[in-house]
Amino acid sequence: MTTSEKTITTRRTLGRSGIDVSALGVGCWAIGGPWTMGGQQAGWGEVDDDESVRALRAAIAGGVTFFDTAANYGAGHSEVVLGRALAGRRDDVVLATKFGYVVDEAGTSVRGVDVTPDAVRQSCADSLRRLGTDWIDLFQLHVGDLDPARAEDVRAVLESLVDEGIIRAYGWSTDDVERARVFAAGPHCASVQHQLNVLEDNPAMLDFCESEDLASINRGPLGMGVLTGAYDGGAKLSATDVRATGAAWMKYFIDGRPNPEWLARAAAIREVITSGGRTPAQGALAWIWGRSPATVPIPGVRTVAQAESNAAALQHGPLTQEQMSEVARLLA
Repeated sequence: MTTSEKTITTRRTLGRSGIDVSALGVGCWAIGGPWTMGGQQAGWGEVDDDESVRALRAAIAGGVTFFDTAANYGAGHSEVVLGRALAGRRDDVVLATKFGYVVDEAGTSVRGVDVTPDAVRQSCADSLRRLGTDWIDLFQLHVGDLDPARAEDVRAVLESLVDEGIIRAYGWSTDDVERARVFAAGPHCASVQHQLNVLEDNPAMLDFCESEDLASINRGPLGMGVLTGAYDGGAKLSATDVRATGAAWMKYFIDGRPNPEWLARAAAIREVITSGGRTPAQGALAWIWGRSPATVPIPGVRTVAQAESNAAALQHGPLTQEQMSEVARLLA
């Protein structure tokens, strides 16, 4: 790999903001530990905070500079753990977090939506406190289905926060292009966070991000674990794991076990995406990088081993166009 090719592979720009990040981020949902939303489990089960800190630092050692969390995750606990891991390293990383819900830190629960101007500002202040920082690089609306008219008011508050130097840029976590378009009308909108993986393409959103010069931040890049090969044996998840709740949107797991249909599709493409010595997870990330130059996948980690393996994907780079075409053929 030449120096220029390596740069293209390992670095990305967060859209029109010009903020430089690693092409791989780390999603921090899982490290939040158990929490509830609307009375339902919404975390990934019990976690070891010390191991989470070690994992996040291992990601940095592997070249990762972009970390995405949310006030929701662990009802603020994810932000606290992330802040602890990044202490003394703040200038070396780009922090993204999300807002939009009412968070009860003491009760580790999240309830209704509140995106009034005062609530947005309070959420920002609370995230700054938990993260132990003076600024947020990317502040994202977490309510994916918010009414577009209300989103215009939220955008105005976010523009004010940029003007005040509290945040550098903002985005929306939504899978709806028309909603994303509302935020894109703001000069400091930098990104859309949306679902994307090798089994779940989103051509419309990718086209939109590229045309509007927005970063495509990709959640679910490993299919919540299904694409890693770790669940090929059909292991059952803990009852405190969100993947075992049977939520209507949960397509990757059924009754706490991996969806056989997803496992079969993943198996069909495994030989192609694991070329060059990649692991299945590294191959899934390679597909995302090959899909669009705007993409920044944010797989979650809970262990040092996961963080190191994901970071190593940067050195493998994207799949070739020939491999991308073969994957498309196998999944057609």
